[in-house]
Amino acid sequence: MKMIRAIIRPDKTEEVVDALSESGYVALTKMDVIGRGKQKGIQIDKIYYDELPKTMLILVVEDDETEGIVDIVNESAFTGSFGDGKIFISPVDESYTVRTRTKGL
Repeated sequence: MKMIRAIIRPDKTEEVVDALSESGYVALTKMDVIGRGKQKGIQIDKIYYDELPKTMLILVVEDDETEGIVDIVNESAFTGSFGDGKIFISPVDESYTVRTRTKGL
C-alpha cells in the first residue's frame, strides 16, 4: 500500500476531487494547510506573502493504483504557474478499519 499526499492550490481542490471520484477514488482526507515552496512565498506589488494557503489531499491505495492517481492529480491541478503543488508518496505497512476491526483497505 502507498500513501499519497497531494498539496495543491485551494481553487483546484474540487476539480481534483471530482476527477479522482470519477475514476473511482472516493476515499480521501482533505485538509487546509499553509506553507511555501522553493520560491519562499510570493511577492505581489510591494506585499510579500511568506506562506500561502494550500489544500492537502491524502489517499491510501494499493501499490498498482499509485501511478494513475498521480496522473489524475497532475492533470487536474495543473495551471503551469509557481505554486501548483507537490505530490509525496510513502509506503504504508498496515491499515485497519476501526468499525469492523479488519486489517487492510
